[in-house]
Amino acid sequence: MVLQVQEGLLTTSASTPSSVRILVATAVPAERDAVARAFTNDSLVDVIAAGVGPAAAAAATATALAGTPYALVVSAGIAGGFLPEAPVGSLVIADEITAADLGAETPDGFVPVTELGFGTVTHRPPSALVRDLAAAAGARTGAVLTVSTVTGTAVRAAKLRARHPRALAEAMEGFGVAEAAAAHGIPVLELRAVSNPVGPRDRAAWRIGDALAALTEGFGKCAPVLESWNRHDRIH
Repeated sequence: MVLQVQEGLLTTSASTPSSVRILVATAVPAERDAVARAFTNDSLVDVIAAGVGPAAAAAATATALAGTPYALVVSAGIAGGFLPEAPVGSLVIADEITAADLGAETPDGFVPVTELGFGTVTHRPPSALVRDLAAAAGARTGAVLTVSTVTGTAVRAAKLRARHPRALAEAMEGFGVAEAAAAHGIPVLELRAVSNPVGPRDRAAWRIGDALAALTEGFGKCAPVLESWNRHDRIH
C-alpha cells in the first residue's frame, strides 16, 4: 500500500479529490497505521490521527470534514473492554456511541446532560451497516462509551455498567468524532479492538500490540463492506 502522509493524514496515492470518501479517525499514529494497513491503494479511505480525548477528536474530525466530501466517518482504535462480554483481543462495533461522563454529579448520583435539558449523549450508527460489519468481522455489537478519564477502579467500572448495561467497551474519542460527523450530517461508526479490561488499572495486563493487530485484521474483513456501502448503499 503506497501512502502519503500530510499533517497526520494517511491517504492512498490513488486519492481523487472529487471522489466521495470514508474518513477514519483514530487517536494516535499507531492506531492510524494499524487501520491503514487494512486498505489497498485504490480504497477511497482517509485515516487520521486526531488526538486523544473527545475534544481533540471532534476538532480534528471537523477540520477534515470541512474540506472533503465524505460519505461516512469511523472512530477507530483500541479500547478497554467490559468483561466477560468483550475480552482482550476481541473486536467491538458500536450500535450506540454514548458520552458516559457528560453531565452533573448530584447527591442522588450522576445525571446525564440530556436530563439537564441540554444537547445529546448518544449517537446511533446505521443499524444495517453495523450488522453487516459485525457479521464480516466476527465482532460483538453494543454500546461503546466515551470517557474523558479512563476507568481505573472496580468501583467506577461497576457504576458505568449499572448506568449503561449494554456497554461493551470504553474509549476516549468516539463521541467527539460522532458530534463532528453529526454537525456535517454524515453517518458515523465506531470500531474498537480491546486491549485491556475495564477496571483496576494494571498496565502489565494490557495487550496493545495484540489489539492493534486485531484492529488491522478487523478492518481487513470490514473493508469490502465499507467500500461496497460507500459505492452503493449510501445513495438509498
